[in-house]
This record gives sequence, C-alpha cells and structure tokens, in this order.
Amino acid sequence: MIILIMHQLYLILSLLLIFSSISKSDEKFSTWLENYKKYAINQGVSKKTVNEAFKNTKLLKRIITYDRNQPEFIEKTDVYVAKRVNKQKVIYAKKLINNNKKFLDKVEKKYKIPKNYLVALWGVETVFGKHKGKVDIISALATLSFDKRRSKYFSNELIILLKLIDRQVVNISDLKGSWAGAHGNFQFMPSTIKNYAIDYNRDGKIDLYTSLEDSFASAANYLKKIGWDKNPWGLKVKLKKEINKKHFTFDARKLSDSKKIKDWIKMGVVLPDSYKINLSTKAKLVKPDGEISDVYMVFNNYEKILNWNRSLRFAITIGIFSDYLKDA
Repeated sequence: MIILIMHQLYLILSLLLIFSSISKSDEKFSTWLENYKKYAINQGVSKKTVNEAFKNTKLLKRIITYDRNQPEFIEKTDVYVAKRVNKQKVIYAKKLINNNKKFLDKVEKKYKIPKNYLVALWGVETVFGKHKGKVDIISALATLSFDKRRSKYFSNELIILLKLIDRQVVNISDLKGSWAGAHGNFQFMPSTIKNYAIDYNRDGKIDLYTSLEDSFASAANYLKKIGWDKNPWGLKVKLKKEINKKHFTFDARKLSDSKKIKDWIKMGVVLPDSYKINLSTKAKLVKPDGEISDVYMVFNNYEKILNWNRSLRFAITIGIFSDYLKDA
C-alpha cells in the first residue's frame, strides 16, 4: 500500500514538473513576443499589422523538434530519394506536364528554366500542391525566432513577412504552410517571396498558394536570377582509383573546389560512355553519405538547387527526378 501511494505521488510530482516547465516556457514566449512586437514596429511595420498578425500566435513546441530532426540530414540518400521519387510519381508528373504543356513551355521560354526541373521541385516540395502545409506560418516563424538555434535567421524572415503583409503583397488569411514558415506550391520563405515572387497572371496579387501561373513563374524567376545555366545538374559516377577525400564535398555548407571535368577524369573519375558534356565544364564531387558513399559529379545548377534547400540529398533528389521527366 505504501509503495502504491509513493508511486502515485511520484507520478503526480512528475506531471506537476512537466506542467510547470510548459508553463514557464509559455511565459517566456509571451514575454519574448511582446518585445518582438515592439521591435517590429521599430523596424517600420505598422501597429495595425503587428496587432492583427500576432492576434492568435502560439508557441508550437513540436516545431522545435522538427527543426532538430530534418530528414534531409538523417536519412541515407537512397532512402531519401526512394521516398520522394517513384514510378507512380514520375507517371503522374509526366501527365501534369502534358496537361499544362502550353503554359509550362511559355514559362520555360521566358525564364530559360527547363520545365522538368520546375515540376520535379513542385513534386518534391509539396507533392504537386497536395501537401502545402497547414501550420500557421506566423506562429511557426515566431517559435523558431524564439528558439535560440537559428533565431537571427527566422526573426529576419518574420520581419520580412510582416512587411509583406503591410504592403498587401500577401494576406494573413492565406498564411498556412510548413513548420519552417515556408509557403505555397514551391514553399517560398518570406525573403524569397520578397525578392523573386511574381504576379504572372496580372490579377493584382501574388498568389503562390492557388495560382499555378504565379507559382511556376516565381519559381522559374528565382532560379534564373540566382544564375541557372544551360548545363545539366550532374550525375552519379564511378572511380577507377582512389581520390583524396579533401577533394569531395560531404557537407552542403562546405563545398569543395571545382575542377574541369577533364581534370577529374585524369584523377580517376569515370563517366558513362553515353554522357555528352563539354569536358571543360567545372564540376564538384559530392559524397552525400560520408566517406563510404556513392559519388556524384555535380555542376553549377546543382549548386543553385542547394540555394533552394541546403541539403546534398535534396538537390540530388531534384536532379534525379528531373532526369526522369526530360522527355515528357
């Protein structure tokens, strides 16, 4: 009986500690939020927008967990790719290209971005618009700004978003998206909306959530502006002899030096016989899974995909998916 009572007391004390911790966390967030509102106003955001935007803002603790466990950094490349590129998705993507060919051709012609890359990005980011996210973006950005890991980055993104609301570029009612605060068919962060989003259909608003015209044109404009070129993204290669590990990229934040393809070949890289590209093209060697990994030779456009999402595996997945859609 005494043991049972002590066990019950332990459970009660444990629950009280958990609730106390949650309460303190919420209190700290409330204090932080009040200070952030003042900061936003000092940054030029109107008081009206600040009050309206933060009316229902909450601390979303699960988001901090997501930020610590992103699949781009914990899944092996073959697992990551297989989850996002399969036969059914390729068939569906080709059908979408065929059904929207006239519009996609116009976008490709104007921005010089091949439609197979755009559709691959759409497919991986939101499963062709089916999973654009249901998280309140303002709460997501506020939570990640409050969290210390990348506070500066997300705090800046939140200010940009508030200014976009102020300028009526985006509507608060439309701001649903991913846990990281990304929005729309292509999951644009606020800074990307500000710098690259386009009202392609000229209806007076930028709609990245329901308008495929604005969404695709904005994605194409982004890739064009950051320096997309006419070369492919890259390919998987073999090595006929060992190459010093200092020449490989293992981390998307620490890219290795580029060399001309012909110099890589001299060092032991073997390209498929059917692969046609100017051997003076600059390339990097990537090992996404560490030293014991498949090797990818990647070009400029691969690095542009990294600007979209700084993950070696994400960029490889987009490249592989786009290759399947080349002839669509």
